[in-house]
Amino acid sequence: MLHITQAEHEGVLTVSLAGELDHHAARSAIEQSEDLLVLYPCEKLVLDLAGLTFMDSSGLAVVLHLHRTCARSGYEFVVRGAPPQAMRVFEASGLPQVMVFERGDVSCVQS
Repeated sequence: MLHITQAEHEGVLTVSLAGELDHHAARSAIEQSEDLLVLYPCEKLVLDLAGLTFMDSSGLAVVLHLHRTCARSGYEFVVRGAPPQAMRVFEASGLPQVMVFERGDVSCVQS
């Protein structure tokens, strides 16, 4: 099961995902994140994945979709705290070459 929480501070919306991000949860994660962008207009969206216990390739679709949504709206987009298993999926797909990934508060890969 996937749990989604949010926090907004000074124009930065942080959406945190915890639990399992699989094909059952991907659509809900996209829809809820987009709803939060409407409710909390921001300049930057941080997708915090530190709480994930599992992610399959459906997580790629979530990240890509939110990256495109932010790009269309002129928002900065950052993926923060991806666990090692999820980071391997991202690296295999080449996503760190096109968007920003951070570990905690320190940037580890930038586009």
